[in-house]
Amino acid sequence: MKMSKPNFETFLAESINNTESEISPQKDLWPGIEKALTHAPQAQGKAALWPKLAGVAACSVAALLTVQLLFSGSEPATSVVMSDYFTQQKQTLLVQYQNQPALTDNWQQQLTVLEDAERAIKQALDNEPENPALLKMLAQVYQQQLDLINKVHAPKWQQI
Repeated sequence: MKMSKPNFETFLAESINNTESEISPQKDLWPGIEKALTHAPQAQGKAALWPKLAGVAACSVAALLTVQLLFSGSEPATSVVMSDYFTQQKQTLLVQYQNQPALTDNWQQQLTVLEDAERAIKQALDNEPENPALLKMLAQVYQQQLDLINKVHAPKWQQI
């Protein structure tokens, strides 16, 4: 059964006019509508909460990264701090013992060898500034320099 457009419009108009009774649903729909209206704001509240939480999290991460970059860049390297400390100690000892005679004549050559080792370790630390093995070696070389200066100028048998 094929209907043309004018026939369909006529049929529709007659059907609407001839319907005297209302079509009612099989069950009462108002409780479901009421429930949907009362629970809708809560669902929207949860949905609106996630973008806010995501924004707060993003701002927190950005703030933490900024603080880390600002404060980590201003901290001097461990080798620099160690170098400054031992250089000061070495200069203090050299000034303290400058008027005392040394027990050996080649102690300055030995000190030069230790200073060369210090420079080589510092050069390696330029590539790996926080390498614990290199830092330990540097501390040992510094300690050997201080021990050499002390032993050459103030041997234990003179301290009795």
